[in-house]
Amino acid sequence: MLRQLHKFPGLIAALLIVTMALSGAVLSVLPAWEAAMAPALDQTLTVATLAERVSATFPGVEQIRRSPAGQITAFYFEAGRPGAVVIDPATGKGIADHAPSGLARWVTNLHRSLFLGDVGRWTAAAGAAALLVLSLSGVMLMRRRVGGWRQMFSRLRGPVAGRLHTQIARLSVAGFVLSSVTALLMTASTFDVLPNGTAPAFPAQVSGRIGATPGTMPLLQDTPVQGLRELTFPYAGDPTDVFALKTNRGEGFIDQGTGATLLWADAGFWQRFNEVVFMLHTGQGMAWLGLILGLMALGVPVMAVTGVAIWLKSYRARPRMIGNAAAAQADTILLVGSEGGSTWGFAATLHAALRLAGHKVHAAPMTQLDLGRYNRAARVIVLTATYGDGVAPASAKGFLDRLAALPHAPTIPLAVLGFGDRQFPQFCAYAGDVARVARVAQAKGWPNLLPMATIDRQSPQEFARWGRDLGNALRHALDLAHSPAIPRSHPLTLISRREYGTDMQTPAAILRFACPQSARFDWIAGRGFGRFGPGDLLGILPTGSPLPRFYSLACATHDGFIEVCISRVPGGLCSGQLLDLAPGDTVQAFVRPNPDFKPTKGRKPVILIGAGTGIGPLAGFARANTARRPLHLYFGTRHPDHDLFYGEELAAWQNAGKLASVTTAFSRTNTRAYVQDALHADAAHIAQLISEGAQIMVCGGRDMAAGVATVLAEVLAPTKWTPALLKAEGRYVEDTY
Repeated sequence: MLRQLHKFPGLIAALLIVTMALSGAVLSVLPAWEAAMAPALDQTLTVATLAERVSATFPGVEQIRRSPAGQITAFYFEAGRPGAVVIDPATGKGIADHAPSGLARWVTNLHRSLFLGDVGRWTAAAGAAALLVLSLSGVMLMRRRVGGWRQMFSRLRGPVAGRLHTQIARLSVAGFVLSSVTALLMTASTFDVLPNGTAPAFPAQVSGRIGATPGTMPLLQDTPVQGLRELTFPYAGDPTDVFALKTNRGEGFIDQGTGATLLWADAGFWQRFNEVVFMLHTGQGMAWLGLILGLMALGVPVMAVTGVAIWLKSYRARPRMIGNAAAAQADTILLVGSEGGSTWGFAATLHAALRLAGHKVHAAPMTQLDLGRYNRAARVIVLTATYGDGVAPASAKGFLDRLAALPHAPTIPLAVLGFGDRQFPQFCAYAGDVARVARVAQAKGWPNLLPMATIDRQSPQEFARWGRDLGNALRHALDLAHSPAIPRSHPLTLISRREYGTDMQTPAAILRFACPQSARFDWIAGRGFGRFGPGDLLGILPTGSPLPRFYSLACATHDGFIEVCISRVPGGLCSGQLLDLAPGDTVQAFVRPNPDFKPTKGRKPVILIGAGTGIGPLAGFARANTARRPLHLYFGTRHPDHDLFYGEELAAWQNAGKLASVTTAFSRTNTRAYVQDALHADAAHIAQLISEGAQIMVCGGRDMAAGVATVLAEVLAPTKWTPALLKAEGRYVEDTY
């Protein structure tokens, strides 16, 4: 519900909100400009003195007005013609003609009413209401995504569009709420939905005389110019007219013959309230606030673009189920918990395979759990991802509450399959919660179809193995050949290759491809080659397979090429094809962002640990380290003469300060050492770096990464740190295969 509340107002009102935001950003500059151009004001200057000075210069003055930004303007008649001039309060003389900007009027009318009068004002109010709904629902979604209020400003993970959308939101949401609420209050005041305060009535009795000068009037003598709003002079030659004064404290009337105050009314609650609302919305009187709100408003168009990109990606990621049976007729119920849509792809593969085996299958979000409708169901299969800090994904909200509210244990066997990434502490945590509830219910009679299983990083191989287990439980073969949705690929042309390991029967190479042209929008949408960096993934589509293979990039967009480090995998289809490429040959490929494997921002040290071709992204980080951040590399390989990847570059980068230190370990020499041994030998240095706030980045095989984690646990044992704690803080990240 919360996600729908956030999505639909944004999609429907996006253009209107962007228009309001951009016009508001332009208007936000005006108070600051006006304040900067206003002459300096003596804080002791009174309205009486100012009025005397202006009257001496402009005898036909009708009104003196001071804007909240501090500009003083006199309106007068001279020789039967009206005029308006900006006043220097120190002299009472004009310094420039008062000529409101045509552009300012145009933008103001666009912002307030879209040039449509009252209808436009109500439309603009609808846009403000939509922005308020988006802001509040977005805050709740943001809290859910990052795992609680305490994590609101924690490091973001995920595709570029999502991170950019959330980053701008958490920096600007307070301004969005303030602007939208004050806009709605101003509209309510304009249409008398809220009271504006009562102005004092014109005095019933006046002296009927003329001749008193402003300088002799006590009320004007007691009123500082800083609090002035308007001083209106009596109509020339009319003894029944009076001086009218409006200030930030109230308003009243002064007799033009005696100078006495005829009537004064202090500003009431609603008058003060409306003035504060106006100031908070426009920045008039608080130019710095106006500029801040204007800067925040500039984030709205970016959020609109990224929001639409996120929606499109989610919409396209959810496949259409062919032959989805009605819940009451199905023998198999698939319940899906998905945040970005990828879990639906696995559900579609399972749905199709079960239908091919003769089952009637009903697939639905977990939120639609209704055991009362499953009249013919023989099994319920739950496929769910985990969102944020171990919470339910969008399509699974309330599922556990529904289970807990069941009056008795179901009789339909249950299987739970979780999807996640083992790099994260809360790997498949929500699926685990579902399984735990099911185990409690199992003790009360709810049968179990299969033990809970997990899929790491959307692995098609792990999904296929689970499918075989499910087939065994169903007593028939079940082939789950899942092909994830493949982004649009591009042809890459190989321009150079560097051979390694041929003398040791372990062929490997550094392959460099020409970088294809890509549209600017591609990097926002998370596709193509619009923008990439070391650690992002290059997806290669090998001939004869629908599944891509991924290799970590050793380069960034500004390098002007695409580079990966690969070795031949026994029986590997893709690695064999890549190592057979000659310069000029092409492959189909795409880039997948991998924001979770990046150095944190700042100047704190980074410990890079890799083995074999895992050096690829680590070399890329060193190549990109123009700021000379202290990077300490620990690299293990077989032999320095045969597979020391980037050997020459490592020495050059260390000499240039891009690498603070390089420690190598070789497993096929007389010393016979692994990277874990190098870490043991340098334990004191590593512990010191960790105490200084260093981040650890590990790239290579899973066995190597597990060994590294074990060694680091020993190294850090005397300290307060453990690999688990460092991972929880984002200071220990892995890219393993």
